[in-house]
Amino acid sequence: MKKEYHKSKNIGTDNFFAKSDFSMYNLNTMKTTVKELSYDKVKTLPLRKLEKPVKPAMFWRWLIKTLAKGDLKATHFKANFIGMEKLSKKEPCLVLMNHSCFMDLEIAETVLYPRPLNIVCTSDGFVGKNWLMRSIGCIPTNKFIADFVMVKNMKYALDTLKSSVLMYPEASYSFDGTATPLPETLGRCLKLLNVPVVMIRTYGAFARNPLYNNLQVRKVDVSADVKYLLSPEDIQQKSVDELNAILKEEFTFDNWKWQQENKVVINEPFRADCLNRVLYKCCVCGDEGNMEGYETELKCMHCGAKWILGETGFLEMKSNGHATEKGSTTPFTHVPDWYNWQREQVRKEIDEGIYRIEADVDIYMMVDTKAIYKVGSGHLTHSNDGFVLDGCEGKLHYEQKPKASYSLYSDYYWYEIGDMICIGDMKTLYYCFPNGAGDIVTKARIGTEELFKKLK
Repeated sequence: MKKEYHKSKNIGTDNFFAKSDFSMYNLNTMKTTVKELSYDKVKTLPLRKLEKPVKPAMFWRWLIKTLAKGDLKATHFKANFIGMEKLSKKEPCLVLMNHSCFMDLEIAETVLYPRPLNIVCTSDGFVGKNWLMRSIGCIPTNKFIADFVMVKNMKYALDTLKSSVLMYPEASYSFDGTATPLPETLGRCLKLLNVPVVMIRTYGAFARNPLYNNLQVRKVDVSADVKYLLSPEDIQQKSVDELNAILKEEFTFDNWKWQQENKVVINEPFRADCLNRVLYKCCVCGDEGNMEGYETELKCMHCGAKWILGETGFLEMKSNGHATEKGSTTPFTHVPDWYNWQREQVRKEIDEGIYRIEADVDIYMMVDTKAIYKVGSGHLTHSNDGFVLDGCEGKLHYEQKPKASYSLYSDYYWYEIGDMICIGDMKTLYYCFPNGAGDIVTKARIGTEELFKKLK
């Protein structure tokens, strides 16, 4: 079997809602604008302009809601509103939502319609369509980078535009179906904004379209709870720590457990495709980068251990392989348990001072919204000292210390280019695509999070 990351067998015809260029499929930006340009020339380009957000016109709100109907109908979508009568129709609020797949935006725009909504989203989503993204109310931010401009723009949208703001505080899609870390500054942000907080939590969205599965959509029903979470008075009365505790509880979930407990059947024959992205380390022999997820099977190509991903989300071992002292004594049946074991192994490597990832990479850069610029190749290293990127025939050298961020912008099949690790700052982002290094994207994110915890 060979890892197949560049071909998607079933993107899902229910994503194609309109024949026009503006459709939810195109807004999903499964591809982006890429230009090959030398590193020297990219360094001379003017940086993207920082612009204030605009209030989305009613036309855009109606159009997005209309184009989302196809997905919502296909998933028999239902929303459960809890305490939302406390929020007046014209009262701006901050909407926090868990992040599973692109359908999250469709759900938010539908359940909150016709409320004007500015959406905090990744800055690379603006590439090639800056006017469109601004028109529909998007606020750009660089993921996992201290972005005071984003907070300023959120406050401008709430106070001046009288528009609500949608934010995914996890910042990235979940890898293993559980919550990703929240920034500790979130509680302070709530106090600064001082508006009602609404929580949207989805059920089934991850199971329908998990990030690891190469954009292959499954037939799963989706629902959401829309809850009035905090009033301005609540925010004023509670401490930052109390607010963070409330948010942590709201963002504690396990999509695999939800599937298992509700006996949600996923019988598509591709459900384990590329699961090795998430489960990159064999729990039997401890080898890394030699796991293969194909159809319904996950296999270690080093020791021969084999699992079947069942229709209700359990892993069933079919072959024991050859155990070593680097493996686990626990036969995992639950994906998040395996993922947490990998985290423990990374933490152990960090504590012992042996944590290290190295890969030759293709390097792309973002400095404006006109294109993602392919500037050449190089070498990426991640260790206890942080990231080091060298490339472009010795012209590029960038270092990022472990304290720079609490997590990492890494992604699978990013804009249909490949698996990616992104580092950088407010001015320049470096997108690194590993070549022949096994599945290191997930380990790099785990390593970043554990290094930050250790040094905090």
